Amino acid sequence: MIELTDTNSSKIAAEFVRARTRAGSPAMGMVMTLIIVAPEEDAAEAMTAAKRASREHPSRVLGVILGDARGSGQVNAQVGSGDGWGGETALIRLKGEVVKHAESVVLPLLLPDSPVAIWWPTAAPADPAADPLGALAQRRITDSASVSRGRSTAMLTQAQVYAPGNTDLSWTRLTPWRALLAAALDQHPLKVTGAKVTAERVSPSADLLAAWLCDRLKVDVSRGISDGPGITEVSMETKEGPIRISRADGRLATFTSPRRPDRPVALKRREVPALLAEELRRLDEDDIYAATAARLVKLRSKK
Repeated sequence: MIELTDTNSSKIAAEFVRARTRAGSPAMGMVMTLIIVAPEEDAAEAMTAAKRASREHPSRVLGVILGDARGSGQVNAQVGSGDGWGGETALIRLKGEVVKHAESVVLPLLLPDSPVAIWWPTAAPADPAADPLGALAQRRITDSASVSRGRSTAMLTQAQVYAPGNTDLSWTRLTPWRALLAAALDQHPLKVTGAKVTAERVSPSADLLAAWLCDRLKVDVSRGISDGPGITEVSMETKEGPIRISRADGRLATFTSPRRPDRPVALKRREVPALLAEELRRLDEDDIYAATAARLVKLRSKK
C-alpha cells in the first residue's frame, strides 16, 4: 500500500496507474466500482469483507472515512492492488471542509462505463438514494442489523425511503430461508391459513421475513420471540398440519411437514463477505424486496 498525504483525486488516480504498471497488469478486468462509507473504527473490518467479496467481483474498491468536517480540507489515502484483492483499492480519509463534498473526491475515481455500488456497513443515511455519495451508485447496500442502536427502526426507515437500487443485508440474509419455504410449498401445494416467525426480539431480518410471507401468502403472520441466534423458526399452518422449519443453533435446521418424517437441512448463518458478494451479483432493482419493504411499512402503520 502506498501512503498519500494531503493529496487529491488526480494523484490517487495516477497512483492506481502506477500500481497496475508495477503489477504488470495494465488492464485488470475490473467489473465495477464499490464505494464503502464507514467510520474509522469499522473501516478495517469492512475493507476485509470487501477483499473477500472482490475475489468473485474484481472491483475498484474505494473506502471512504468521513472525519471531522471542521477546519481546512485534507485528503489522505492508502492506495494499492494485489495482496489478495481482486482489483484495486484505496482507503481515503477526508477531514475538514472536503467532508461536506465527499462526492467531488470520489466521482473522478469511478471506473468509466462500469456500474457503481455503495455499501454502508454500519450506520447509513436516512435516505441513501438522496445522499450525495449514494446518488453516484446504481446499487445502494445498507445493513440495518449492524447499527448500534434502533435496528428495527433503522430497517423501517430504509423501507419507507425505498428507491430502485436500494437493498439491505438484512434482506440478503433471508435468501436461504425464502428458498426453503418456497420449496416446502412446492412439495406441499396447500393453502396456508396463517404463519409465524420466531426470532430474537430485535431482528430486522425476521421483520422482513414476516412481511414477505404476509405479502406473498396474503395471510396474517405473527411474530414470536426466542433467544436466537437470528431467526429460529418459521411455521405455516395448513389444513393438513403445520409446515415448519426450525433452527436452534444457527447452522442446521429441521424441516417438518405433514405426513413426512422430519428432515435435517443445512441452514448456516452466512458471514458478511458472502452476503456482499450475493448483492453484487445483481445490480438491477429487486422487485420482491421493493414489495416486501412496502408491506413492512403498511404492517407497522397498523400498529
